[in-house]
Amino acid sequence: MLFQSQIFILVFLPVTLALYYAAAGSRTLRQIVVVTASLVFYGAWDVRFVPLLVGLTLANWLIGRLHEANPRRDWPVIGVVLNLAVLGVCKFTNFFAGTFAALLGMTFSPWDIILPLGISFFVFQKISYLVDLRRGQAHAYPLLDFFMFVTFFPQLIAGPIVRHNEIIEQFAADPRRAEMWENLSRGLVLYSIGAAKKLGIADYVSQVADRLFLAAQAAPASAAEAWTAAGAFTLQIYFDFSGYSDMAIGLALMFGLRMPYNFDAPYRATSIRDFWRRWHMTLSRFLRDYLYIPMGGNRGGGLAQARNAFITMLLAGLWHGANWTFVVWGGLHGVALAINGAWARAGWRMPALLGWALTLVFVMAGWVLFRAPDFATAWTMLRGMAGLEGLGHVKVDHAVAFVIGTAIALFGPTSQQVALLRLRPVHWLAVPVGIVLLLLLLQSGTRTPSEFIYFQF
Repeated sequence: MLFQSQIFILVFLPVTLALYYAAAGSRTLRQIVVVTASLVFYGAWDVRFVPLLVGLTLANWLIGRLHEANPRRDWPVIGVVLNLAVLGVCKFTNFFAGTFAALLGMTFSPWDIILPLGISFFVFQKISYLVDLRRGQAHAYPLLDFFMFVTFFPQLIAGPIVRHNEIIEQFAADPRRAEMWENLSRGLVLYSIGAAKKLGIADYVSQVADRLFLAAQAAPASAAEAWTAAGAFTLQIYFDFSGYSDMAIGLALMFGLRMPYNFDAPYRATSIRDFWRRWHMTLSRFLRDYLYIPMGGNRGGGLAQARNAFITMLLAGLWHGANWTFVVWGGLHGVALAINGAWARAGWRMPALLGWALTLVFVMAGWVLFRAPDFATAWTMLRGMAGLEGLGHVKVDHAVAFVIGTAIALFGPTSQQVALLRLRPVHWLAVPVGIVLLLLLLQSGTRTPSEFIYFQF
């Protein structure tokens, strides 16, 4: 069940909201509604995923209780190991087994292991809770609170990665409070903006990226083809993932809950450090607080900082997917962050325009590696971008989506600025928002809805 599908918009969401607000007078009842709806939402993808989600959530809640009863025991460490083991078995068993077999010159047939949807996201969510528990920055929550924290359907599949202290305390507030109608309307606007990003831009430019990356698997790519493919995917992944995040944050707001932002115009960044402060912000904060800083962070001198940045991004690349292309992509970003850190420590300055151009070119080249199914295809594309296969020419389909997407990414206000800050609560705005939502609803019914890119992670 996709956020932009007709069954979600016309059936699941209105029914869930109606039941939630009907039960709003009782915290227990409204939380039962949300947890039940979330499990139905998750089970709609594949009911086999539900037992793992429920079992892992129960295990983590129990570990919190055991730690509270006997804080001298290292229950949180056991919990972190358990979560990483589940993630490793489901996501990386075939990857490491295949790599090991290749090193030995052996053939390997992948095992039939189910990869539960969104496992990378809800495992990281639980790990952040357990680490905070061990640090004394969290406590054991009631079962229903913990279940709602983990399973809340807007953020269950692909984030944002919400921490316990960012949302659980909000569960106590009655959603029918004074700002209820403003939350519903602003949430609907933000949801509509996210849907427009996905259906109106990402799904169109993806057709160009898919066609050109597929062609690059069989023949060299000219400069025109390679740069068009890189540009198409650069727009696709941003509007696909930020669109999902907007929809998720907007949906949560309809339930009276605020989730952290996940994007802040990342393609306007003037350095690679600035880019990672703006891109997938909740993941960046997770990596900083639970990996980079515990390893030493900026302490210990330039070499230590470079090492910590490199290892952090290498693991971030592996988290994105069980493929060496993701690992190398993460490693390249780690090297870039290390160089950026050394540049800053030296006190050097770069003109903002030049910094922006270099950052965007680097990010686009990295997206080629991220998108390509293998190194051979990535190399074909990068050779083309370097002009080694001639200038060539290319037919650009859906040029309007390219132009609008580029303008929004580089010059327009962010979705959160529009929906949560700039819009004034006036009645006439309901008409254009309703028309946009109706058009998106009609469009989603004309073709099979496409999954979001980050669902595979």
